[in-house]
Amino acid sequence: MDYTSLEAFAKQAADRLKSGAELSGKDGILAPLIRQIVEASLEGELDAHLLKEKSESKSNRRNGKTSKRLRTEYGPVDLHTSRDRSGTFEPVIVKKRQVSLGKGLDEKILSMYGRGMSYEDIRCHLADLYGLEISKGQLSHITDRVLPLVDEWRTRPLEEVYPLVWMDAIHYKVRHEGRIESRAVYCVLAIDQTGMKDLLGLYVSENEGAKFWLSVLTDLQNRGVSDILIACIDNLKGFSEAIQSIFPKTEVQLCVVHQIRNSLRYVTSEDQKPFLKDLKKVYKATNKDSAEYHLDELDKKWGKKYPVIILSWRNNWDLLSQYFKYPDQVRRIIYTTNTVEGFNRQLRKTTKSKSVMPSEGALMKLLYLVSQNIMAKWTAPIQKWGLVVQQLAIHFEGRLKLGLNVEGTKGQEET
Repeated sequence: MDYTSLEAFAKQAADRLKSGAELSGKDGILAPLIRQIVEASLEGELDAHLLKEKSESKSNRRNGKTSKRLRTEYGPVDLHTSRDRSGTFEPVIVKKRQVSLGKGLDEKILSMYGRGMSYEDIRCHLADLYGLEISKGQLSHITDRVLPLVDEWRTRPLEEVYPLVWMDAIHYKVRHEGRIESRAVYCVLAIDQTGMKDLLGLYVSENEGAKFWLSVLTDLQNRGVSDILIACIDNLKGFSEAIQSIFPKTEVQLCVVHQIRNSLRYVTSEDQKPFLKDLKKVYKATNKDSAEYHLDELDKKWGKKYPVIILSWRNNWDLLSQYFKYPDQVRRIIYTTNTVEGFNRQLRKTTKSKSVMPSEGALMKLLYLVSQNIMAKWTAPIQKWGLVVQQLAIHFEGRLKLGLNVEGTKGQEET
């Protein structure tokens, strides 16, 4: 592209800007400039190729032009480039079968997909904004770019010790062999020793069960986790046994909120308020002895009417009451799985437009992109982590590596 044509383009562009034209988009002024630059670069590449072949005593020359439409983030660009007679020219700046220029557009597509937009919504958006016509198949091919990243993320090494881990499942509908089936996505959310949240993994199974959780825990161990101080879970049958078979020193805390919700499902509507008022005295007690006293009182008042509910609290009491041994800062974090449920709610908020996913692979692509967006906001430790981690270090002596010298210095002379 010579200076004359560049000056002419600049004048034309300035006139269009004055009349209200946009820089980018389907009617933007940048697409023609991109076309001129790319065409000039391709012509230069072909000149160099023909010159090289001539020096090697090979007969080759230009042989007409070929047309191609490129997708760019500044709108579609129609190229008219020269080709060589022997067909040995392999351009670099825009390869022979390349249909998208640069990573900008692909990154925009991945960003929209990761924010829950459907392929149809993305197609309409690109058509309206950039004048680009992209098929659902092409969009799927672009989003497939994240699959190697998903595999890399799911197999990355983990830290040796995590003070707190929450485990829960979220369910989605997936199309499989012509049928719509349910899939459980197992989420493992942790707090590391610096107080930062980290999503350790997402795992897909046909349903939620302790057997699959066992395989999840084994995967965490294989990726480097040797110890978990406290695991917060719901009351899935066999779940606590699965945890302790892999991490025998881990303390399991059942979610008290799950237990309360499950209890209230079997209480009549007229009894719910008074029953909950009495139940609150149990789980809000100042210590375990007080909680057990109020549980006995709850049994005396409601046991004959709701014996199954009281029996459930008594049978699960050991794992429900672990949090009473800790100070308030630790209690508020571990007595419920609200931390991982909050993460699941954010997943659902973004994925709610997808009533049925076309495949498990598509589900994992979407959840990976959404979770990466969520994790990008985890930039600070949880509140009062300095106090919490010190209390955990006392309760779990020798299992945390805080980097503090706690040996006494009394009697040592200054040097």
